[in-house]
Amino acid sequence: MERIGDATDITLLDDWQRDFPIDPRPFAVIGSAIGCPEEEVLNRLDVLHASGRITRVGATCAPNTVSASTLAALSAPDEVLEQVAEFVGSRAGVNHSYLRENRWNLWFVATGPNRDHVDAVLNEIRDETGLVVLDLPLVRPFNVDLGFKLRGNSRETPVARPVDLDRLKEGDCEILQALTTGMPLSSRPFGDIASKLDRSEQGVLDRVKDLQEAGIISRLGVIVRHRALGWRSNAMVVWDISSERIDAAGPALAALPGVTLCYERRPVENVWPYRLYCMIHAQSRPRALDTLTEASNLPELQGVKFKTLFSSRCFKQTGAMIARTGAAA
Repeated sequence: MERIGDATDITLLDDWQRDFPIDPRPFAVIGSAIGCPEEEVLNRLDVLHASGRITRVGATCAPNTVSASTLAALSAPDEVLEQVAEFVGSRAGVNHSYLRENRWNLWFVATGPNRDHVDAVLNEIRDETGLVVLDLPLVRPFNVDLGFKLRGNSRETPVARPVDLDRLKEGDCEILQALTTGMPLSSRPFGDIASKLDRSEQGVLDRVKDLQEAGIISRLGVIVRHRALGWRSNAMVVWDISSERIDAAGPALAALPGVTLCYERRPVENVWPYRLYCMIHAQSRPRALDTLTEASNLPELQGVKFKTLFSSRCFKQTGAMIARTGAAA
């Protein structure tokens, strides 16, 4: 792993990827916990952001709760790949875009306030590029709490929490959009968000606490850029497994060290039969392949055919587009 900084930087990156203080002065709380002034915490995070090691300090939301999303892919010819990738990345709501080693080579996530918006984005891409677009919506997540541990190799498998959408209130989606975009690196970030939304600071704090307790906010903290921190090998593995076996295979795969995401998606008949997906992030390709060997040897995955799609380039990585109304999409 390349040099990140000193021990304080590593503590900020390692210990605060989740459980961010929901407090009027959260960076002062962090500073007190790690033994440095609030201003130094802010300066360090600002440097880490400017250097590309973190994308933001903010939130991720449970998938398809307050917004709609899908994983999509197309097969872009080499001679037009750059133009197609640029066009895809410029569409409102496309927040991740990767080149992967497969005939279906350009993979992206499209998000929006509702499924109609996502469909419109996919249709626009189809019409502009003339290419077939695979639409692979989420069926259920097993682990979508992407985090990277810098000290040691162990990783706690996040326990999936139920999501209570009944606790979503009018105006919450504006708060969630501010958090998923990235909160201000200031002494009172929740207060700054409140000012922009014409809300009270305490009111925003109360809503963030409630949204986290409801499982709508799945993670609040430092969102790291894994490649910049040494996880340069990124493989999406897709498994051609029957729906009857996923109940057992999904949780077993999600719990395997080295597997950072795991979910079921809807296949495309006669084109893309894969239902079970996982992401493997490692510091080298051989280590990623070691994890894949362990995964394929799980009893729940014995005999299951799979494809491994290593990522060779990241075109885009940002926060999701959230709905602008109080109703869930």
